[in-house]
Amino acid sequence: MSQAPEPAAARRRSTTKRALQVIVSAVLVVAIFVYAIPRIADYHDVWRTMADLTLLELWSLVALMLFNLLTYWLANMAALPGLRLWRAAVVTQTTTSVANTVPAGGAVAVGLTYQILDSWGFTRSQVSLYVLVTGVWNVFMKLGLPLVSLGMLAITGQLTGALVIAALIGVLALLVAITLFGLLLWKKAFARRIGDGLGRAASWFRRLAHRQAVTGWGDAAVRFRKQTLELVAGRWPWLTLTTVTSHLALYLVLLFSLRDVGVSEHEVSWAQVLAVFAFGRLISALPITPGGLGVIELGYIGGLVAAGGNEPQVVAAVLLFRVLTYGVQIPLGGFTYLIWRGKRSWRVAPSVEQVPVAAE
Repeated sequence: MSQAPEPAAARRRSTTKRALQVIVSAVLVVAIFVYAIPRIADYHDVWRTMADLTLLELWSLVALMLFNLLTYWLANMAALPGLRLWRAAVVTQTTTSVANTVPAGGAVAVGLTYQILDSWGFTRSQVSLYVLVTGVWNVFMKLGLPLVSLGMLAITGQLTGALVIAALIGVLALLVAITLFGLLLWKKAFARRIGDGLGRAASWFRRLAHRQAVTGWGDAAVRFRKQTLELVAGRWPWLTLTTVTSHLALYLVLLFSLRDVGVSEHEVSWAQVLAVFAFGRLISALPITPGGLGVIELGYIGGLVAAGGNEPQVVAAVLLFRVLTYGVQIPLGGFTYLIWRGKRSWRVAPSVEQVPVAAE
């Protein structure tokens, strides 16, 4: 689908919108870290808690962090046949760094994903399928985690009414998502209807922003269905295993961070940590700030303190967890970006196919 260049007025609106996003995100992050979190625990107490960590505890957390990174690379390899480990590391870390630092970074990261993988010889349709399948599997996992945590809390006798309501909302969203995905894959006609319906919805929002309507989404959904069936038929076990493992590894970094700073099983059980983690993953899907900075920390801290955790220890654990799983990724992504730019031996001629699956 081709579109006319945006007029100057539209470009100015777009620039103003991005500037407002940056300002709102910055104000929100500052308010959370300067005002909200210090009302829960004094940063001096938090620092003293962190300073009490032993070298063994620190290095064990670093090892878990590295394992967590590896699981992301493996998950991306499962979704893109032909992607090797070190290239998976480069594309994953580079795009994650962008997503974690730029307002609306997820969209920018997708564009960079196309650019990197295209330079390695992958076609646009391969990359589109990779982006969509990994996105779908991650959405299923994020929506399914509250249900799993609900079951664990029920088994351990720690279920509360508020968690039941939240989990049921997650279950409903999961069922809707699975039903739509299942219908899309079941029959070509359903795929076309779903694509056309999503296209009409997208066009309505674009018209509100005085932008051109989209076309061809029904045909794109049909092509996506065919390619997804071919990919998922032989790789769904690997896709599912790596996606589950990546979320489990991330949960373990949070759990061990809590235990290492002194939050015991008696204060906050592993099942309660899983419940807080599950709903924190749902929050991470909302593009409020880059990488959910501030919002996710506050959500984890509030949930874990409400579960019975000591305030300074909980804040210390959550900040440590976020440094390991968010903060470290930013400079690492800068390093992998330099690898991509400098590793000319990985480059191939641009792919012949240049049309994304979902954009004709």
